[in-house]
Parts: sequence; C-alpha cells; structure tokens
Amino acid sequence: MSKLVLAVLLFVLPFGLSSCDKAYLATMEKMGYAKRDILSTRVKSARDAQEDAKKEIQTTLEQFGKVVSYEGGDLEATYKKLNGELENSEDSAEAVRKKISDVESVADSLFTEWEQELGQYSSADLRRKSQAKLTQTKSRYRDMLAAMKRAEQRIEPVLKPLRDQVLYLKHNLNARALSAIKGELVKVDQQVDQLVKDMNRSIAEADKFIQSMEKESD
Repeated sequence: MSKLVLAVLLFVLPFGLSSCDKAYLATMEKMGYAKRDILSTRVKSARDAQEDAKKEIQTTLEQFGKVVSYEGGDLEATYKKLNGELENSEDSAEAVRKKISDVESVADSLFTEWEQELGQYSSADLRRKSQAKLTQTKSRYRDMLAAMKRAEQRIEPVLKPLRDQVLYLKHNLNARALSAIKGELVKVDQQVDQLVKDMNRSIAEADKFIQSMEKESD
C-alpha cells in the first residue's frame, strides 16, 4: 500500500471510538503498518490541527478588533461575520481535542504492547536494550503530550469570553454594545498571546518527537 493510501486511511477511518480504533490498528498492522508509524502520523495531524487552531483564533481576534472600531455600515452583517469566525475557531478547537485523543489512543496501545513483549525476550541483553528504548520513547512522548495538553487547555479560556461577546452583540446591535465589549478585548488579546506561545512550544515538541521516531525507523 502506498503512503498516499495510508494517509487517506488515517484520516478517513473513525478515531473517536476506542473499539473502532482497536480494530483499525489491528487491520493496519496486518497490512504491515506498525503502531509507531501510525503514532507518528497522528502526532503530525495533531500538530497541524494546533497550527490551524492558532491561526483561526488569531483571525477571530482580528475580527473583534474590527467590530470594536466600527464606524458605520451594516452592523448585523459585521456580527454575522464575527460569529462565523468564532464558529471556525470552535471547530478548530474541537479538532485539536480529537487529534490529541487519537494520539493518546495509539500511544497507549503501542506502549502496552511493547511492555508485554519485553517478557518474550530470551536474551537479557536485548531485553535491557528494548526496555531502555521504551523508557526513552515514553519520556519524549510524555513531554510532547504535556505540551499539547497545556496548549489545548489555553483554548477554552480564550473562546469563553469571545462567545459571551458574540452573544451580547447578537442581542445589542448598537454602538453601546461595541463600547461594552471594548474593555474585554484587551484581556482576550493577552490570553491569545499566551495561547500562541504555548501552541508554538507544543508544535515544536511535536516536531522533535516526530523527528526522533523517524530517526529510529531509519
């Protein structure tokens, strides 16, 4: 099977349900694809989802800035555009959460299997080497996952006030409503700055993990 077909399967098949995921992993292994390769692919997918979410949230914040500086025109149309941007950010945030869950699913399966198979070695030396490699891989994985979750946890505190402001604007399409949300925008801006920093750290950790996995496969 080509890498292109593998990529299609990785994105088309359902990841959310653990039973489906187990069946999926078993099928892929029968086709010659190891869990570590699937893990690497899912980490790439989670990394890309974070990059998309970062950009979407920044775009939404930019739209808020335009709303605050409103100087005439169709305010309802402006609200609808802002609400659309918020919905895009919500979708991106959900994608990040799902992709991280996908990563955890295959990583748990990989490490459980690896630990169980340590007992199958007849050579103590090879068992020690495999144990050392497992410990090293798990350590790198934990660092990466912690960075991903730290960044993901920054998303909700950003989206929550944005939701409130969009809802408020929906029912108060006037200049006074714009004035009311102006003060909140500065706070959200600061939160987005921190989110971007954490996202960038998480993306960097994902790149390091991917590189280490690919290096070991060479």
